[in-house]
Amino acid sequence: MTTMESVLTRRDARLPDMVELLQRQHDSKLDVVVPARDLRMVGGRLAIDGIGEPTITLDGVTSTTGIFVPTATCDGGFADKLGIPVRYLRRMRETGHLDLLDHNINEWLAEDPAKRFLTRNFRGVGGTPGISRALLSEQYRFVDNLDVLMAVLEGIRMAGVHVDVSQCDLTETRMYVQIRCPEVFAYAPALLRNYTSPFTGNRGADNPIVFAGFVFSNSEVGHGSFSITPRIVVQVCDNGMTVTQDVMREVHLGGKLADGVVRWSADTQAAALDVLVKQARDAVNTFLNPAYVQAKIAEVEADAGVRVEDLEETITYVGKQLRFTEAERKTILSHFFDAGDRTSGGVLHAVTSAAQTIDDADEAYALERQGLPAMRHAAAFQR
Repeated sequence: MTTMESVLTRRDARLPDMVELLQRQHDSKLDVVVPARDLRMVGGRLAIDGIGEPTITLDGVTSTTGIFVPTATCDGGFADKLGIPVRYLRRMRETGHLDLLDHNINEWLAEDPAKRFLTRNFRGVGGTPGISRALLSEQYRFVDNLDVLMAVLEGIRMAGVHVDVSQCDLTETRMYVQIRCPEVFAYAPALLRNYTSPFTGNRGADNPIVFAGFVFSNSEVGHGSFSITPRIVVQVCDNGMTVTQDVMREVHLGGKLADGVVRWSADTQAAALDVLVKQARDAVNTFLNPAYVQAKIAEVEADAGVRVEDLEETITYVGKQLRFTEAERKTILSHFFDAGDRTSGGVLHAVTSAAQTIDDADEAYALERQGLPAMRHAAAFQR
């Protein structure tokens, strides 16, 4: 991995590794609210006046300029806030036309020099440039990943239920943490009787067990809200069915922030985290409940047994409805064949198992969320 990737991302991590990375990120954060006049792009890097390491001269202490390498997310923020087409901005960077990129951004910043932005950054080490993660509205009330993780774990502890943290993922834009509760399970014989795992060859008919769980996610850089979504896990293959209609969500918006480095007071942080702890406790009590899991399995099985007659035509139809890429459609079709379940439930299994093969965590979670809608589209197409 590159240096930026190693600082920003982690795939399929264990809980201790995720905590260690989030702590390192927390220690290097530099969040600043600045007017546009104090921002400029120089050689494709973001310069923020007045926040660099102070220098001491005979004339006193002088603030300097901080230099940061923008992420793709930060570039997207400039495109959004300044009205620059994002594909054009990215093309300038990808093709090395950094002088043109500088000119476009700096000219539009100069249009309204008093307009204020929140910049989320990581400090550089040893005189190297830092990383600029996002350009956001001054009203963006961020909730950091480390705080979210600790708050949710505390909420689970308060609920008194034993769970496994089965997987953690961190991307440039979001954190995802999967929670599974082996103690809360149900049987899904109608859903799994024809299914064979494409990974292990294990048959659902021999082990039709599903576990309760949920996935919680958070964005520090404006890509969606904090959320907790129920997730039912099939034991024979670890396929996850996310029940998106029951998601618990909180949007990161608040009052305007004052200029300068952002430092939340202890009571403000405590109030925000108390809400997350209670949401996690409520999620455990709601989603990690045998009655909830059994009710959701009954809903799924109502649409899962419709026989699929034309495999390729059905997957093509479902793919168009849910805007799957061509690569995703091919992978889903392959998993459908391998699993041998010629029903609409087989489409659900194919989508959720295909999601496990995707390297990009954002794309993998997005595809998994489409499993239940894909099943319902497949069932409707046969009728």
